Amino acid sequence: MIMRDVAIAKSEYVPDEKAVTKVQDFQEVPELFRYCCLPQILQYVECFTGPNVMAMHTMLINKPPDPGKKTSRHPMHQDLHYFPFRPAERIVCAWTAMERIDRSNGCLVVLPGTHKGTLKQHDYPEWEGGVNKMYHGVRDYDSSIPRVHLVMEKGDTVFFHPLLIHGSGMNRTAGFRKAISCHYASADCNYINVKGTTQENIEREVAEIALKRYGIESEIALKDIWRVRGRLVQGERTNL
Repeated sequence: MIMRDVAIAKSEYVPDEKAVTKVQDFQEVPELFRYCCLPQILQYVECFTGPNVMAMHTMLINKPPDPGKKTSRHPMHQDLHYFPFRPAERIVCAWTAMERIDRSNGCLVVLPGTHKGTLKQHDYPEWEGGVNKMYHGVRDYDSSIPRVHLVMEKGDTVFFHPLLIHGSGMNRTAGFRKAISCHYASADCNYINVKGTTQENIEREVAEIALKRYGIESEIALKDIWRVRGRLVQGERTNL
C-alpha cells in the first residue's frame, strides 16, 4: 500500500514519486521483510512477545520535505488505536532509522511513561494544511509531560509499547527522512470486537476504504483486515 502526502499529491508542480510518504504492508516483499526477521531485532522483540512471533504491521517511511502546509507532521497518537488484538503488553514496535534523524527532518517525539495509561479517543486533528489519511491523533493528553525528541543515527533502533503516545515533527530539510518499522505481536494474542469502543471510528474508515478501492460492500470487521496482514516470523501461528 503506497501512501501519499495530502498536500504534495494535490500539487501539479511536484513529480508523483516525491509525494510518497509510506510503503505499508510489505510482508510479501522478501527483501523488505528480511528486516522483520533480523536476529538483532528479534532478540529484543521476543522479550515482549514470547517465542511465537507475528509481524502484524510493516512500514517503510519516506517522510518528504514539508510542502509548506505542515502536512509532513504526524499527530501524537497511540498505535494500539489501530490494532484489534490484545493484550497490549504482548505487542511491540521496532523502529529503525535508515539515516541520521533529528529535529530538522522530523524525528520521533515521545511522551515517556504514557505506556502505563489507557487507550484514548483518537480523531483527525483540525490542522489548517490538512491531514494525511489515517493520521489520527489523541484527542486529549497531558501536555505537561515533557516531550522527548529521539535523535537517531543510521541503524539505531527504538522499541516501544503500543500505548506510548508519540508522533513526529515536520521535515524542514530538502531530503527524505527514511525509516523502517515493524509491529510485532505474540501469536497467542486474541482479537477483540471494537464495536462500542473508541476504535469504532477506525473500523468504519477501513470499511469505507475497502468499498472505495475494492468495491467490497459487505461489512468488514477490523480484525479481518489484520488476519490478512499478519505473517509468522518465528514459532507457531496460534490465535492471530
